[in-house]
Amino acid sequence: MGWSAADIPNQQGRIALITGANSGLGLETARALKRCGATVVLACRSHRKAERAKQELLQERDGGAVDLVDLDLADLTNVQQAAATVGERYGCLDLLINNAGVMAPPRRTTAQGHELQFGVNHLGHMALTQALLPLMQNRPDPRVVTVTSGAQYFGKIRWDDPSWSKSYDRYGAYGQSKLANVMFALELDARLREQGSHIRSLAAHPGIARTELQPTAIASVGNRFEALAYRLMDPLFQSAGMGALPQLHAATSATAQGGEHYGPEQFGGLRGAPALCRVAPAASQPAERQRLWSLSEQLIGG
Repeated sequence: MGWSAADIPNQQGRIALITGANSGLGLETARALKRCGATVVLACRSHRKAERAKQELLQERDGGAVDLVDLDLADLTNVQQAAATVGERYGCLDLLINNAGVMAPPRRTTAQGHELQFGVNHLGHMALTQALLPLMQNRPDPRVVTVTSGAQYFGKIRWDDPSWSKSYDRYGAYGQSKLANVMFALELDARLREQGSHIRSLAAHPGIARTELQPTAIASVGNRFEALAYRLMDPLFQSAGMGALPQLHAATSATAQGGEHYGPEQFGGLRGAPALCRVAPAASQPAERQRLWSLSEQLIGG
C-alpha cells in the first residue's frame, strides 16, 4: 500500500510552521500533523482564509494546537516580521514546510520588484528559512521541507533576467521558480552539513494534485484552451491529501534523509504514495546551485 498519513510518528511537543496552509496541500499537511499532536502554525497571506482554516482544523478536537501567523511572501520586509513573530511567540521551531506558491499568473512583481513567482515561491521562502533557522538549531530532528513540482524538469534559470522583464512566459517563469525550489533545498542541506548542523533540508513534490492552484491560474488569464486541457487531464489528478504525502514523508519519516527529494511513485511521478525521485539535472549540479544561492542572496539583500 505504501507510506500513508497513518505512518506519521507521534508529533507531540513539536512545532510545525506551514506556509500557504489555508487550503490545498498546506491545509492537508497541517491537518495530518495536528492529528499526530503537533502544534501547527498556519503562515498565510490572507488572515481571513487562515482563520477559516483554523476553525476547520479545530473542529477535529483531537491532536495538537493551531495558531496563525500573517505572512506575505511577496514582501521581504513582512517575511522578516513574520519570522520575528514566530521567535517571540515560541522561541523554537521543529518543522518548516515551505509549501505556499503561486502558479502562472500574468506578470506581476513583488514589493521589492521581483517577478511574482520567483519572488514568492523561491526568494520569499529562502528569506523565511534563513530567518527561522536559528530557532531550529537546538531542536531534536529539525527539518526544512521545500515543496517543488514536476515543473522543475522543464524549468531553466534565466541568469540574465530572473524577473522576466523581457518576453514574459507564465509557465516558463513558474518552471524557473520550481527548479529554484529544489536547487535551494539541496544547496541548503549541503551548507548545513558543512556547518556541522543537524538540521535537515529536503524537497518534495505532489505530482498532479487537485488544489486551488490550477483553477486560479486558468481564471487569471481566461484561456479556454487551457481550461479544456485541465478538464481532459482531470482523471489523472489525485486528492490534495494524497498530494501532501510526499512533503509529510519528508517532514516526519524516520528514514527520510537530508538532501533527498520525494514525490508520488506511480505514473512517472504523477500520483501515488511517496517515494524517492530524481531531481532536475540542474539541481544535481553543485556549481549551479551555488550560483543560484549567490544570486538569490543579492536579490534578497537588495
